[in-house]
Amino acid sequence: MKIVSLLPSATEIVYELGLGDHLVGVSHDCDWPPEVSAKPKLSQAVVHSEMPSAEIDRIVRERLHNGLSVYHIDAELLQRLEPDLILTQELCEVCAPSFDDVRHAVKLLHGPPQIVSLEPHTLEDIFDNILTVGEVTGRSEVARRVVGHLRRRLERIREKTKTVQHRPRVCCIEWLEPIMIGGHWVPQMVEYAGGEDWLGEIGYPSRYADWEEILTYNPDIIVLMPCGFSIERTLRELDLLTERDGWEELTAVKEGQVFIVEASAYFNRPGPRIVTGLEILAEIIHPEIFSGLAPQEAMMRLS
Repeated sequence: MKIVSLLPSATEIVYELGLGDHLVGVSHDCDWPPEVSAKPKLSQAVVHSEMPSAEIDRIVRERLHNGLSVYHIDAELLQRLEPDLILTQELCEVCAPSFDDVRHAVKLLHGPPQIVSLEPHTLEDIFDNILTVGEVTGRSEVARRVVGHLRRRLERIREKTKTVQHRPRVCCIEWLEPIMIGGHWVPQMVEYAGGEDWLGEIGYPSRYADWEEILTYNPDIIVLMPCGFSIERTLRELDLLTERDGWEELTAVKEGQVFIVEASAYFNRPGPRIVTGLEILAEIIHPEIFSGLAPQEAMMRLS
């Protein structure tokens, strides 16, 4: 079976199921595991992460408003690869090529491949996606083992946080300019890790937020996880928050509870490493209970 993945999380799932050798093409954003860098790249974005956050947001909103895609798919390369299975998504037109983009590109193919669209909104949906990929690739048993292991790690966190006396108010910021609050599975991760997220809503998309809303909420903990950004990239635009009126007066800032995480690896992508993201959050929110779970350099506390 020849597989094309146009979604970084799907690529991670494919490798987790032991199907890396069957992967013949990926999106430009697929960067994990490291060996995926040798695979042919089938997509290109009209924006890149080195642009200022405000410019990225402006271009994306303008293109979507005009009915244009944020991505280009190399249809000729897709035709040469002749995949049997294409993994894509409809969840977010900004995060990866859309289902419509893919459907248009496959018109050039001689035989119609199977197209599977992954649409997770919650942690359970992410596990279901792994099982789905396992089913369509003949790796159902492997997928069940992978999901079983992930569930056990998740439940170990939940069991320890069910009875915590104090649940800090957490604010997960998924974009810096304009400010966006993390949605879908992120508020659920906060809940399971023993915190409260009053700004995000489980299963619903990330949303724009006014700065006044953040000030009024006055979180105990702020976690910066800009979509597609590394810690180093987030640090380069940190002044978009720190120079705002009232930043220094926020409880999280005064108490040294502002954290930056490796967003793409552990929070933005709905793949197997999302459970590691949960473990990172658990360490951030309840360090008196959890330690040694976060991978080295996966998060940093602002001094």
